Amino acid sequence: MPAPLQIPADLYPMLEAARRVGRPHLVGGGVRDWLLGLKPKDFDVEVAGTDFDRLHRALEMFGATDVIGRSFGVIKVRSATSGDEYDFSLPRRESKTGSGHRGFAVAPNPTLTDAEAAARRDFTINAIALDPFTGEIIDPHGGQRDLQARLLRHTSAAFVEDPLRVLRAFQLAARFDLTLAPETAALCRSIAGTYAELPVERVWGEWDKWATKAAKPSRGLAVLEETGWLAHFPEVAALRETPQEPEWHPEGDVFTHTQCCVDALVALPEYQTGTPARRRLLMLAVLAHDFGKPATTARAEKRGAMRWVSPGHEAAGAAPTRAFLRRIGAPFELDDPVSALVVNHLAHQHGQAEFSDSAVRRLARKLAPATIDDLAVVMRSDANGRPPIQTPETHRRIDELVTRAHALQLADAAPKPILLGRHLLALGMKPGPEMKPILDAAFEAQLDGAFGDEAGATAWARPRLPSA
Repeated sequence: MPAPLQIPADLYPMLEAARRVGRPHLVGGGVRDWLLGLKPKDFDVEVAGTDFDRLHRALEMFGATDVIGRSFGVIKVRSATSGDEYDFSLPRRESKTGSGHRGFAVAPNPTLTDAEAAARRDFTINAIALDPFTGEIIDPHGGQRDLQARLLRHTSAAFVEDPLRVLRAFQLAARFDLTLAPETAALCRSIAGTYAELPVERVWGEWDKWATKAAKPSRGLAVLEETGWLAHFPEVAALRETPQEPEWHPEGDVFTHTQCCVDALVALPEYQTGTPARRRLLMLAVLAHDFGKPATTARAEKRGAMRWVSPGHEAAGAAPTRAFLRRIGAPFELDDPVSALVVNHLAHQHGQAEFSDSAVRRLARKLAPATIDDLAVVMRSDANGRPPIQTPETHRRIDELVTRAHALQLADAAPKPILLGRHLLALGMKPGPEMKPILDAAFEAQLDGAFGDEAGATAWARPRLPSA
């Protein structure tokens, strides 16, 4: 058993007040995380044996209450002391009334037994409750047993009523390194045709959790495959059965390689310490880095033998990457940086033996708003995703690229044009369309190292003015 759960100081008096009118239990993900030895982030409370109005009166003294969820029996309390928000709810039944994720009738029922109340939850590991006063664990569906076995199992046959639960299985398996129970996988397969009922914003919500919170992201991809739901993401599905040359990729086909790569990513410190925004960018780029291989892979002669090769797969990955991001409802601002990282993920293997200043400047420009530091993480994940092959030479090349980028102060930012319109005006040029060709040429010259400051830029521009 883990150490006793540390309940926030401002929540405890709320629980005491709820106990005066009913039977409060901590429920859901907070209890699950505590049992896994993790620090709970959410404290949700279910209160049996009372009604909505009595519970609301008991809680309103502790801070602002939001009763927008009244029809669902939910009260949100924002603590007046900490500002933290806690959900208090009544036990409830849910019944399917129509298609889609929202097609449910919800009926609060304070007389439900613990087993009946927990049965509406998606998985047994999320159907465990805790009495905050006695420490008693209420586990009518065997969630603790499944946690110990690292098993993700549905709580009841009502699981099939909500297709979003399949994508929840996808991200939960990845976050907690869980295996999907065979009978749960079978239920998921039986409702594969209901995917179209899901709003794209809910699809993105689950993919975002996978991208930003995964401890073993390959497990999530395995769940999609086991359930038949991988077919709903054809850019990923196409990686399966796309062969790779065993000498270079002993791990298997492109899907297996991608699973190894996303797992390699979460082992890197840049991911572990990264913000959610950076984790999201890196994970999606690593997932998509070989999206171009299904269209470019063929048998061809290389190094004196017939081998599987995928020439040009980096550039070919741009279109399927963008299509995938739109399919899962990712924010539009991810399209350019994720695609740029995919298209350039082999930049360390192409070109000259040493990275010239010009090449690094141009690479940083191509990647923006992603950065060379971001690209290096994608490259390392790719290199480490070929077990049991070790790639010291590849990592040496990546180190050289990063070192050169830092020396040029371009590791975390793209170069910006030095010569601007105001400089041309100061040189006596009149405003007009003739400015743009000069500014474009100046930026190219800057990237090639022709100048590095404003004085050099204006000296470069002066003889190129129309009046010169």
